[in-house]
Amino acid sequence: MSTQFYNSLTKKKETFKPIEAGKVKLYTCGPTVYDMAHIGNFRAFMFEDLLKRYLLLKGFEINHIMNITDVDDKTIKRSFDENIPITELTKKYTDRFFEDLKVLKILPANIYPKATDHIPAMVRMIENLVKNNNAYITDNGSVYFAIDSYHDYGQLINLDFSQQKRTNRISSDEYTKDKPQDFVLWKSWKEEDGDVFWESPWGKGRPGWHIECSAMSTEYLGNQFDIHCGGVDNLFPHHENEIAQTICATGEPFVNIWMHCEYLTVERGKMSKSQGNIFRISDLVEKDFSGETLRYILLNTHYRSKLNFTMDKKHEAVQVVQRITDLYDRLLSINKRVKNDGSLPEEYSQFEGALDNDLDTPGALAVFFEWVRTTNIKLDSGSLREKEAVTGLNFLDKVNSIFDLIQEKIEIPKEILDLVNVRQKARQKNDWVLSDKLRDKIYDLGWTVEDTLTGQKCKPLKS
Repeated sequence: MSTQFYNSLTKKKETFKPIEAGKVKLYTCGPTVYDMAHIGNFRAFMFEDLLKRYLLLKGFEINHIMNITDVDDKTIKRSFDENIPITELTKKYTDRFFEDLKVLKILPANIYPKATDHIPAMVRMIENLVKNNNAYITDNGSVYFAIDSYHDYGQLINLDFSQQKRTNRISSDEYTKDKPQDFVLWKSWKEEDGDVFWESPWGKGRPGWHIECSAMSTEYLGNQFDIHCGGVDNLFPHHENEIAQTICATGEPFVNIWMHCEYLTVERGKMSKSQGNIFRISDLVEKDFSGETLRYILLNTHYRSKLNFTMDKKHEAVQVVQRITDLYDRLLSINKRVKNDGSLPEEYSQFEGALDNDLDTPGALAVFFEWVRTTNIKLDSGSLREKEAVTGLNFLDKVNSIFDLIQEKIEIPKEILDLVNVRQKARQKNDWVLSDKLRDKIYDLGWTVEDTLTGQKCKPLKS
């Protein structure tokens, strides 16, 4: 079966065929680093990681670009509110973003271009738009894109803007689709911008949000590339405006396939500060979510379906991750005298077929979990053949290359194990004073010990 993805532009599934055989040019909208990214943001980043991992598994070479928006309305306002330079603000949150990527085991992009490093490219693109009569300069030195100059404007969201209520233009980066307007490409400097400005042919100012991605994507991937991703919140105005300005500036087709993932809700409600339900990755780690459990929760729902995040999902995710990890360890422990020729169980073709169908993760995982169940039954009964153990490990390796749910074993130092064993004996003698002292000593050495119904569990302290 050929690999098919749903194209947001054409509103249908299409067989994926890259522009250059064997190579994929991929652009994904990255974070705006005015704050820490939350679990809703990471739903999109996790979907993009899934897409990338599957394309890698299929043998494609991928050039992945993810931008860092380090100047826009939000970053300027936050730096003013916190009374710190914008560079200090954005560095802090960029660093936190990369830390979160590591926790979630998200594969790094090839390049993370920052908007502030690409102002000249944005100015050149705006100059082309002015030259082509797709943009105009206002009296105060701002530059706006004239949406009337691009007759296909609105195709991404099926918007007939001739029937919509319109105003002249809008300078905000974000606005609603019921009022399509000429949007800003270059914002002339205002006093509240402080020292955040660059020189341009139109005077000092800064780029609008939408031109940033157009300039950076074409800078690294060329005027036309294979896939552009983001969340559904990027559909309008951001991606709609990207399409219009890029095609008008280059005179060439832009992106072949647009892919968008749906919203994430929390307890079936929208995330908001007033509800206290905006969860950062660090918040969830503090609540004992691991990278693997978060990966499972974020990938278990199809990317084009809304995902409802609840704290209750941790229990299921922990069980799933443990079951997969345990099976992997059981298969590894079997003495296998047969040669590994790379063969796979017959279930793999169904697993792959589901992912070929627009990354159907629920379908793929259903096939995989049934195989896990039957394999465990064979192991328990002693009927699993050596060849099945080999093909099973191959299957698990393939699945893990995409979902990355198998937990790495944590080696506990002998010194810690010895203290844990002494503590266990103290507890058996009801020597609670010694037990507490040993627990504190273990803590001082960088580990925690937890008393459970099945015994003591030892974990390294969170860094």
